Amino acid sequence: MDPKVYINGKLFEKSEAKVSVFDHGLLYGDGVFEGIRAYSGRVFRLREHVDRLYESAKGIHLTIPMSREQMVDAVNQTLAANNLVDAYIRVVVTRGAGSLGLDPRKTTDPQVIIITDKIALYPPELYEHGLKIITAATTRNHPNAVNPRIKSLNYLNNIMGKIEATQAGCLEALMLNHKGELAECTGDNVFVVQGGRIHTPSADSGILEGITRAAVMELARAAGYEVIERTMDRLDVFKAEECFLTGTAAELIPVVECDGRVIGDGRPGPITRELSKRFHALVREDR
Repeated sequence: MDPKVYINGKLFEKSEAKVSVFDHGLLYGDGVFEGIRAYSGRVFRLREHVDRLYESAKGIHLTIPMSREQMVDAVNQTLAANNLVDAYIRVVVTRGAGSLGLDPRKTTDPQVIIITDKIALYPPELYEHGLKIITAATTRNHPNAVNPRIKSLNYLNNIMGKIEATQAGCLEALMLNHKGELAECTGDNVFVVQGGRIHTPSADSGILEGITRAAVMELARAAGYEVIERTMDRLDVFKAEECFLTGTAAELIPVVECDGRVIGDGRPGPITRELSKRFHALVREDR
């Protein structure tokens, strides 16, 4: 069955789902998006994702032409229309079609698009044995340019880092901020374990404050672990006892090597495994 795509209140077959070539989302990456997951037919932390979508839109002076409640309903309706139980959901809001030129005042009709599909970001064996990653030479966006807290359609910064990773034979790369401090990976937040404590770059390091990141931090603290948000650098990763990444698509995945340095004993560590189990239990019970 051809998947159904939501566009501005209507469902279209995948082959018929279209937006204008003059849409500023296509021409300039002018818009915002969210990646969301559904587990067992329940959307995980949908309201948190919707809130972040609207906050990102406000950050770029984009008015989403529907209420947050209507957006929640639209996501659930699109998921149900596609008969998906475990799914990845992509919500996109573009600036809308306009003339050539940057001026957003010349655009009309922002496009609200919802796509649902299955996703497997990494092969299953990597969740068991761990990822090898590198540090990208591409710097994470400067907060005074495109603020990394805004999940915009302009993802070229991350894509360039991803290209560096794939050219090095890896699937993910660390990205440093303009100060040379650890920010995040191209699509995931990063955590390390040292001395039984869990460390992750703070919000002012130039990260996207991930929904999965927040959930894992909650789980870790509930399990009795100290979670520290702070300024970090590559050495914190190199010397870590454990390292793992979090993200909507990735969920929680261990890292066992960075820039040729083996992390810990080169295998996913006990805290990583424990938090992974706790996270998978959470997504089956939490909305």
